[in-house]
Amino acid sequence: MAGVDEVGRGAWAGPVSVGVVVHPPGRRAPTGLRDSKELSEPRREALFPAVIAWCQAWAVGHAGPEECDELGMTAAQRLAARRAFAALPVAPGSALLDGSLDYLTGADGGPVAEVRTVVGGDATCVSVAAASVVAKVTRDRMMRAWSPAYPAFAFDRNKGYPSPVHRRAVAELGLTDLHRRSWSFADGLASPPSAGPGGR
Repeated sequence: MAGVDEVGRGAWAGPVSVGVVVHPPGRRAPTGLRDSKELSEPRREALFPAVIAWCQAWAVGHAGPEECDELGMTAAQRLAARRAFAALPVAPGSALLDGSLDYLTGADGGPVAEVRTVVGGDATCVSVAAASVVAKVTRDRMMRAWSPAYPAFAFDRNKGYPSPVHRRAVAELGLTDLHRRSWSFADGLASPPSAGPGGR
């Protein structure tokens, strides 16, 4: 069985990322493992290697900002999830998915035969909590790596979410190639004249 969780859905910039962790039968979960939103960034980073050592397999898939714009968020989450499952060295037969929306299953089926959605799953299911940690740490590292190319936006601190610094930079400088241009915040905004590399 795999636990599945996403991160980045509500961000203005960067990918939406989906983590998948295959639960290892008979192994005790790392101490302190819980929903990544309840953990500080240093604590998530410290837990990351313990989660990787504990689980049977893991992967994180991403859908970039252009794909979020082109497909819509639910389809972008589905694409990111399928990329994560495709990267796994094993093929889980079922999945626990955080939340009430099944974005794994599409018109052509999905990567697993059985999907169970669990509201608050990242707080109650250890495999979902583990998936939330690997997804969050992986995406945060990407945003920190891209941040020097866009210093005014402080992506290393806000990770693409609408912090006051991020909002001010968007208002003053416009959009970078990491931004989701179809979202309402982008209405009427142009790209800055010297946008850096998107890193994709």
